[in-house]
Amino acid sequence: MRLLVAAGLEQELVHCQDAELTYPERGATATDLPDGYRHLRRRVLLGQGQPAFSVAAAVVMSWGMHRRAGLRLAASSAGADVGATVVMCAGWGGVGVLAACRVVWVLDEPDRRGFAYGTLPDHPEVGEEAFVVERDADDAVWLGITAFSRPNGFLPRLAGPAGLRAQTMMTTRYARVVRDAVGYREV
Repeated sequence: MRLLVAAGLEQELVHCQDAELTYPERGATATDLPDGYRHLRRRVLLGQGQPAFSVAAAVVMSWGMHRRAGLRLAASSAGADVGATVVMCAGWGGVGVLAACRVVWVLDEPDRRGFAYGTLPDHPEVGEEAFVVERDADDAVWLGITAFSRPNGFLPRLAGPAGLRAQTMMTTRYARVVRDAVGYREV
C-alpha cells in the first residue's frame, strides 16, 4: 500500500503500465468466485427502461462512476477497455491511497454492459471487482457489483475490518452515483 499525492497520478499510470496482475484467477468475477478471498456481491435497482440502461452504462463504462464517487484517477483509455490501466487515489487534501488496476474483461451486450478490473502491485487489496449494468425481462435496470479480494501487505491486514468497511462504503457510493445519474428515486 502506498500513499500518493494526487498530482502524481499520471506518473503512476506510466509506472503501472507494464505491471502484472497480483492474483492468478483472472476473470473469475465473470464465473465462480475463488476460495481464499472475501466475496462481495451487491445488486441495486437503478430504474426502468432503455434510457436508464443507456445512461447507467455510459457512466459505468467511462470511469464516471469512479470520478463521481470521489476518486481522482488517471486512465490509459477514456473508457473501460480490455487491457486499460487505471490508477485511482482515494483520500483527502491532495493525498490519498493509491489503487492501480487493469481491465480484464468487458461485457457489451444489448441488455448488459460492464467490466471487471484486477489489482496491480501497490493496490491495498489483491483481487478483482466487476461492475455490470443489466436490463432484465421486466425492463428493470440493475447495477451488479461483484468482487473477491484480500488485503495486500501488512498495513491493509492490520486495518482488518476497516478495509471491508471501506470497500462496502465505496460500493454504496458507486450505486448512489449511478442512481443519481439515471435520476432514480425510490417510492
